[in-house]
Amino acid sequence: MTISASQVKELRDQTGAAMMDCKEALQETGGDFEAAVDFLRKKGLKSADKKASRATSEGRVYASIDADGKGANLVSVNCETDFVARTPDFEALLEGLCAHVGSEKPESAEAMLEQAWASGGTVADAVKETIGKLGENILLAGAGRIECEDGWVGSYIHHNQKVGAIAAVKTSKTQEEAAETLKNLCMHCTANNPLGLNRDEIPEAVVEREKAIYMDEVKDKPEEIQEKIMGGKLDKYFAGICLNDQPWVWDDKSSTSAAIKAALGDDAEILGFIRYEIGE
Repeated sequence: MTISASQVKELRDQTGAAMMDCKEALQETGGDFEAAVDFLRKKGLKSADKKASRATSEGRVYASIDADGKGANLVSVNCETDFVARTPDFEALLEGLCAHVGSEKPESAEAMLEQAWASGGTVADAVKETIGKLGENILLAGAGRIECEDGWVGSYIHHNQKVGAIAAVKTSKTQEEAAETLKNLCMHCTANNPLGLNRDEIPEAVVEREKAIYMDEVKDKPEEIQEKIMGGKLDKYFAGICLNDQPWVWDDKSSTSAAIKAALGDDAEILGFIRYEIGE
C-alpha cells in the first residue's frame, strides 16, 4: 500500500523516530498507526541491546527540587557523545528520571531500573526506548534523593552539566533566607568532592590503608610520639575528605560546618549530600 508523507510525519512527531524508520514501520504494518508505534518500540529495544556494550564517557548530571523545598533529586546519565547529551530527547529523559526518583524514591540506580515507568514498562525500558531514538548507548549511572523535614534542600549543577550535587540542611531560617547558603554548599560539594559527611561515614578499609601509610612514615620515630604524629596526619586527612571538616570553599579559614552555622545560625546542621560526576 502507499504510505503518504503526512502519515510518516505524524508517526515521526509522536515517536521521534527517523523518517525512514517511520516509513518502514507503516509499510510493515499496513498503515496501522498503533501497530507502527509498537513496531518502532520493538525495533528500538533491539537496537538498544546491540548498543549496550558501547562506551559511555559523556552525559549529564541533572537535579530537581520538590515544590515545597523539602526534597531534592539527582540523576547521572551517561551517553556516548556530548551532542546527544544536549538533545531534547535526552533532556526529556533526564526530567522523567528525576521525577521518578521524587515519586518512587529508589534505593539505587540499579534498583530504579527495575521499577515501573509512569507511561508503561520499566525504567530500563524507558532508557532503551531513548537509546533507540538517539542511536547511542545510554546508562543510568546514579540516582539519589535527599529529604529534610526541619530545614531545606538545595542543588547546584556546574555549567558543564557534568558534575552536580544536592544537599540538605537543618535550620530554623526560611527557605528564602537559606537558599543562597544551600547553593553555596552544593557548589562546595561539586568542587571539593567530599567522600562522606563525617568521619564515621568513611569506610574502615580506607582509613586503615591511610594508617598503614602513615605508620610506615613514622616507624623510625620514638614510639611515644608515633601516635601523636599519626593522629595529626589523620586529622589532616579527614579534613580533606569529610564535608563537615573540609575548609569552606569560600573561606578556607573556616570549616564547612562552622560556615553553615555562621550563615544560618547555631542550630544549623548539614544533614546529608549527594554528588555525581560524569566519568566517576
